[in-house]
Amino acid sequence: MRMKKKSGEKRATSFEIANKLCPELKKEDLIISFPYNLHPSDPRGRIRGNVIIDRESIRVFADGILTMSIQICDVAELKVEGGVGSCFVSYTLKEDGSEHLLCRSDMSLNKRAIAASKKFNRIVKSCGFADYDANNDKSKKGKEDEGSRMCPKCGRPMRRGVCMHCTNKLKTIKRLWLIIKPYKAFIILSVVFFVVVSALNLILPELNRYATDEYINSSSPEKVSAVDYLVVILLMLGVQVILRLFSMFRSHLLINASTGVIVDLRNMLFEKIQKLSISKISKRTAGELMRRVSHDVAQIQSFLVHYLPSLIEQAVLIVAIGIVFLASDAGILFLLILIPVPIVVIGFSLFWKKAHKLFRRCWQLGSKSNSVLHDIFSGIRVVKSFGMEHKETERYDAAASEERDMQIKSDTLWYSLMPVMQFLMCFGEFIILFYVGNGILDGGMTLGEMSKYSMYASMIYGPLRMLSNLPRQILNFITSTAKVFEIIDEEVEIADKEGAVNPIIKGDIDINNISFGYDSGTEVLSNVDIHIRSGEFIGLVGKSGVGKSTLINLIMRMYDVEDGNICIDGVDIRDISQESLRSQMGVVLQETFLFAGTVYQNIAYAKPESTREEIIAVSKLAGCHDFIIKLTDGYDTKVGEKGYTLSGGERQRIAIARALLRDPKILILDEATASLDTETEKQIQDALANLSKNRTTIAIAHRLSTLRNATRLVVLDKGRVAEVGSHDELMEKQGIYYGLVMAQREMSKME
Repeated sequence: MRMKKKSGEKRATSFEIANKLCPELKKEDLIISFPYNLHPSDPRGRIRGNVIIDRESIRVFADGILTMSIQICDVAELKVEGGVGSCFVSYTLKEDGSEHLLCRSDMSLNKRAIAASKKFNRIVKSCGFADYDANNDKSKKGKEDEGSRMCPKCGRPMRRGVCMHCTNKLKTIKRLWLIIKPYKAFIILSVVFFVVVSALNLILPELNRYATDEYINSSSPEKVSAVDYLVVILLMLGVQVILRLFSMFRSHLLINASTGVIVDLRNMLFEKIQKLSISKISKRTAGELMRRVSHDVAQIQSFLVHYLPSLIEQAVLIVAIGIVFLASDAGILFLLILIPVPIVVIGFSLFWKKAHKLFRRCWQLGSKSNSVLHDIFSGIRVVKSFGMEHKETERYDAAASEERDMQIKSDTLWYSLMPVMQFLMCFGEFIILFYVGNGILDGGMTLGEMSKYSMYASMIYGPLRMLSNLPRQILNFITSTAKVFEIIDEEVEIADKEGAVNPIIKGDIDINNISFGYDSGTEVLSNVDIHIRSGEFIGLVGKSGVGKSTLINLIMRMYDVEDGNICIDGVDIRDISQESLRSQMGVVLQETFLFAGTVYQNIAYAKPESTREEIIAVSKLAGCHDFIIKLTDGYDTKVGEKGYTLSGGERQRIAIARALLRDPKILILDEATASLDTETEKQIQDALANLSKNRTTIAIAHRLSTLRNATRLVVLDKGRVAEVGSHDELMEKQGIYYGLVMAQREMSKME
């Protein structure tokens, strides 16, 4: 059950919570404090728990009662492991290396547990708790609170201090106005047209009254002139033509303004997504991101183009009609017409809260079904290879059915309310009929006046009927706008510093005692120290999961290190602009990706201005020229989505050619020859031997024979540098590398 706070209640600080549990604790002695909420042994039990770590001990409290106390000097490290909908925090004893459960919590608090564990382990490995100085702590302030603050109103998790459920709708619209502002000239002119159109609408009922009383129901029909009547009809026709022309010009202005706004918003959203780190992007599915860029922006456009203009026009028209009624001594009639309006407004206000939840849930389920669909289509080869079409159909059907059920629920609520609201609004028409009918029977009102007031009333009820559908459109608009701004407001973790430099890279790389971990709470790399000189060919070796790919991701600054730094030519890579850094690197990743274009376009992607001769030259170096010219259209052959019309080895060679096209100062190969046959691998090795002479090369290879000619081999084990040396030196040492080589040789004998 979600715990809710009273609105406006101040969130207690970590020290205030710790001091309440441990009154003797001094502020300078508190190192870490984090909450947990699941019972350690009862699978369904929930508690209010806290872990307090000071300079001497780790204390665990459950519902305010101390349940565990461990001397900090006895603990080697903390670990966080994921369970089903929960995470487990355990501690390892120095004495025997045994692991014991410290606490467990659901996923709403896992980030705080992970951040706390990382901080604990960093302090243990660096200075120890006795010498720890909180003022000089290099860890990010407030890291343990990242993503875990709860909304004081609804108790839901907040993102960057904002609750998407309770977000200020007016503030969201004001933010959208800042984007719309550059197009204000179009909007002001369109508002003028709104006023003109409203004025023309007011003329027609008066002309209709004149035609009825003076001609159709004239008291002296013998004096009626057919020509004069024709003039009145033509005048009414002229007003209608002018009305349509002004409406057309108004729509043209709004379309220009709204499409400009939407293009700007879509570009802003797309640019922001591209600036996000791999870590941020990977937390969302491709289908969800596509829905933000396409569907949500389209919802905003639909509201701005179709509903907002009508809302403005009808609001202006209602005010104008009210003025006409009051000016013609029919104020009582106007008030009678508006009698149902307060009831309708109250009905919608009661409906709004429930409907907002339903429409938000519909959005979430729609995003989920889109993600499932994108996932299936992206992996259609795997689906067919395993004969899982039926299972995937069931999976998509389940997601679509869930969305359907929620849509039915929201539509049922909507269409149950609408007939009642529309009847209440139509009830005013009966009031008009009674009022006007009595006026005619008493002789105080003519048929023309009846016609005029009826037309004015229909102009009022027309907008009111339109407004009855408006809450639904506003709900969709607000939901989509909030979702778009959620991405735009996303914190950019990997950002260029102000005044970032753009040096010409030579290729010296210094990796200085770096540590890094993902969101699992365990450090993948710990105190890694490697120094690479320009022109060296470095091979990274180790078992799966030791941090080889993580290390090259850090060198490319896909992630930022948590401790230590990485310098290129003596400059911290965080001081180099990302564009400058990556433009001077050539990268062939383990998972080869080709765009759905031609072979030529995929190779030229790294350097669009390159000549055809340059493309062919690097293709020959990468060993792909011979098979390319044998394709149906040669270099102009389309490779299909993700390049699936080519074999794995062919895709990999094209990726190598793409990386070499830049003539990079630093070449990074992550299992770049894994999909190549022995003969082609030999060709690539010979090419790399020549290419690596003038550039720094860092390679990870599954086949250790690929790295025989490396200047040095760096062996990683358990996230640390275990061995460094040439192939011969490490074989002579008979350590980890020797064991890996021997294991591969045994496997080769069995093949």
